[in-house]
Amino acid sequence: MPRPEVRQAYAAPYDWLTPDWPAPAHVRALCTTRAGGVSVAPWDSLNLGEHVADDPATVKANRAVFTRALALSSPGQTASPVFMNQVHGTHVESIRRNTPDGIEADACTTQEAGVACVIMVADCLPVLFTNAAGDRVAAAHAGWRGLAGSATGVGVLEEAVQRFDPSEAVFAWLGPCIGSKAFEVGAEVRAAFCDADASAEVFFSALGENKFLADLAGIARHRLERAGVRSVHGNDGTVAWCTFSNPSRFFSYRRDQRILGGSGRLAAAVWIDG
Repeated sequence: MPRPEVRQAYAAPYDWLTPDWPAPAHVRALCTTRAGGVSVAPWDSLNLGEHVADDPATVKANRAVFTRALALSSPGQTASPVFMNQVHGTHVESIRRNTPDGIEADACTTQEAGVACVIMVADCLPVLFTNAAGDRVAAAHAGWRGLAGSATGVGVLEEAVQRFDPSEAVFAWLGPCIGSKAFEVGAEVRAAFCDADASAEVFFSALGENKFLADLAGIARHRLERAGVRSVHGNDGTVAWCTFSNPSRFFSYRRDQRILGGSGRLAAAVWIDG
């Protein structure tokens, strides 16, 4: 099966993804896959989530692998990851090197070098941001609730974009997520988007009575364009990016939780190199 293209100047370990986007050279980013960890099934092998019933010592070892990979990808300075408690909301937290793990938010941003904004996912969409100057980075967890946001159409992506100077170009990279052939939703999900924006209807296809297939990555691209982001890269909706359809490479909550009784978490990170 084809794999997402990556053409960064540095290489991530294993078969992890490094974004192909026009970020300045001192902005670093990567996205993990299942490869490289020590967890056993159903979390095999690089599960980075502490909340999924995996052995805590194993998760700690996996996070050490992740942190070492950030350092190897960041020759100027060791990068310190900050892991959030994601709650499918829209809050964006400003983070620093001393920000503790576990802060409740679904997006984070920083201007401090060596601090990695981290998003964990297993079907939801991770979105990474930077600007032309490379003096700010951000990361957002875009499940459907956070993506839809309020009734006025302001979700987690719009909130993240607002942290950047509107006079400067913003770049966004979309990571792997559940694809449009696998993401079955109810009428309430469609209404959450289409009631605020009728043009979002094109991202839903009828599957049956009050059932639809939703294009999560397509909706995200649409929302980013409406927010003024003209440079959007990464997930193009093809099967290579679908977490559900690539069990050997990606975790998928919808696939693994039902069949195996558990699912690990991938992580996408972006940071300013020192």
